[in-house]
Amino acid sequence: MVALAILRVEKLKSFGNIGGSEKHTARLQDTPNADTTKKNIRLIGMEDDSPLEVLVKNKIANTTLHKPRKDAVLCSDIFLSASPEYFRPDNPSKAGEWDNPRMLDFVKASRSWLVNNYGDKCVRAELHLDEATPHIHAYVVPINEKTKQLSHKEMFGGNGRAASIKLSKLQDSYAAALAPLGIERGVKGSKATHTKVKEYYQAVNSEPLTAVWSNKKLAPQPLESATNYVARIQNDDQFHAINHQLADRAFMQERLERAEQRAYASEKERQRLEEIVRSLELKTQQLRDLALEDVAWELGLNYERERWRGHGHIINIDGPKFYDFAPEHSKGSGGAIDLVMHVNQCNFRQAVVWLDERFGEAGVER
Repeated sequence: MVALAILRVEKLKSFGNIGGSEKHTARLQDTPNADTTKKNIRLIGMEDDSPLEVLVKNKIANTTLHKPRKDAVLCSDIFLSASPEYFRPDNPSKAGEWDNPRMLDFVKASRSWLVNNYGDKCVRAELHLDEATPHIHAYVVPINEKTKQLSHKEMFGGNGRAASIKLSKLQDSYAAALAPLGIERGVKGSKATHTKVKEYYQAVNSEPLTAVWSNKKLAPQPLESATNYVARIQNDDQFHAINHQLADRAFMQERLERAEQRAYASEKERQRLEEIVRSLELKTQQLRDLALEDVAWELGLNYERERWRGHGHIINIDGPKFYDFAPEHSKGSGGAIDLVMHVNQCNFRQAVVWLDERFGEAGVER
């Protein structure tokens, strides 16, 4: 079978997405089914071991003229690889193995393509050798040279037809870079997509092997020896088709199991974060319920003539509510957090931090 070039692009729209992607590509967390005996290689960005988030932030700060929009794509993750037929032509189904000279040629051509197309916008590229087939994750900060703004749309296309055209041209370019290695471009406009694991696994299983075995060519011939029968079967194209289908099934089963493990880990992480949120909500409510007289004292107000005075405020406290009678501050509200926000002229988060620093657990338990 012909070896094909593989290129995909993923949007990373938040620094949380960037950090999560780095945890996988830099192996900062346990990666199911990754072979720990094999070492991955950093191809671009070797000189700076800073977190990927820092590299992207620095690139944006030093290169763009405008603050990124809230919905801007901050970084683009480009996945580069080739089909197994290139890396292990003698046995494409043997996951985790490759012909080293071929792999090095692929790396050299891919790295050159990244540098020629993106220059220093590509802040990092990692070669993964510890999974089924060698592949590269490259992180590109999508900066428009003309406007000096972030623009994934300009570099890779937005949505719909325009994005398809951009991606197709990008795949043309990458395939051309790999062509000297005997790697070809896939069929343009093909309906094949990077499907979900379960969908692809279902597709692999859609043609039962019994249809191949039902072919009478594969049946033993009269008086044929076992040795000759095995040799004939092994040289038959349909036998190779079975081998490839079985290999595809095993590979996709592995990917399915890996996806399920990630889903389980994600669910545990979601539960952990929910517990943190519940704890913070409880603590916030406890801070809100602090005695306003105690908070007023910590704010530097003095109780004079039945009012809390100071810093231009004249505040009356009535249980959980307060009202500021000073003409320039005339306002009423309730709760310790609102009182701190009012007197210190700060936001909600700053008020919570201020209260926690002064009252903490001992204060909320009073």
